[in-house]
Amino acid sequence: MSECMQCKKELTYNEIGAHKKFINRGSTSFLCKTCLARTLGVTVGDIDEKIEQFIQQGCTLFTAQREF
Repeated sequence: MSECMQCKKELTYNEIGAHKKFINRGSTSFLCKTCLARTLGVTVGDIDEKIEQFIQQGCTLFTAQREF
């Protein structure tokens, strides 16, 4: 499993998808939602809302399954 390149937290599938969607689809290292939000100047809630929108649109970078 991948880990955040800044804080080393283990990443979820959707965190990897969010990094690819917002930063670079070809990325091979990723940021967790907290570090990504800080980098983009938004809240983690904003990222969660966008992930939900992308799931509803059928974007394959994300999964609708509950992540723990």
